Amino acid sequence: MAEILIFARAPIPGACKSRLSRGIGTVRAARVYRAMLIQTVETAVGTGAAGVHLVCAPDTRHPLFLQLRRRFGCCLHRQPRGDLGQRMHRALTGQLRRGAGPVLLVGSDCPSLNVADLDDALAALNAGHDAVLGPTEDGGYALVGLRSPAARLFRGVTWSTPRVIGQTRHRLRRLGWRWQETRPLADVDHSRDWYRARRAGWLDHPD
Repeated sequence: MAEILIFARAPIPGACKSRLSRGIGTVRAARVYRAMLIQTVETAVGTGAAGVHLVCAPDTRHPLFLQLRRRFGCCLHRQPRGDLGQRMHRALTGQLRRGAGPVLLVGSDCPSLNVADLDDALAALNAGHDAVLGPTEDGGYALVGLRSPAARLFRGVTWSTPRVIGQTRHRLRRLGWRWQETRPLADVDHSRDWYRARRAGWLDHPD
């Protein structure tokens, strides 16, 4: 059975959601991110995943991480070093080697993500797809799931640009892998994304 990893950053003003901070301020951006992280964990534990893990930055000691572990039984791991691609590859590879099944890695700033999206992704992996992607409307992706490690999937990608999903699909084709994608999702990187999320009612506890 597939497991879920959630990339999580401590909700410290000035240390998370830098682009969002430029529009709504560091303190409010940290509160918004905290709410999105909690909702992501609530969504993940509502699925049929074999386990839910928080991959934490800068480490696992922030009170929110400890609270989420007590409340939901999440396992806590320190986020690996490197750029975004290296960190994702290392986190996925580590869990694939520890576990007995495929792994789904999820970001924590996509309040449009729901249980059905995650269950669809988990089902694809459990059914034998080599990979699964959750594309975002801005050209990135909110989740990626694998059955086996593949460093080239994350190497040389121009992260935080609209080119990410196209480059990733190209790499999947070069690997000869069979993959499935979820519906397009909306993440929150800028203030306009946050205002849209509030209007759409995607967050259970909006700031």
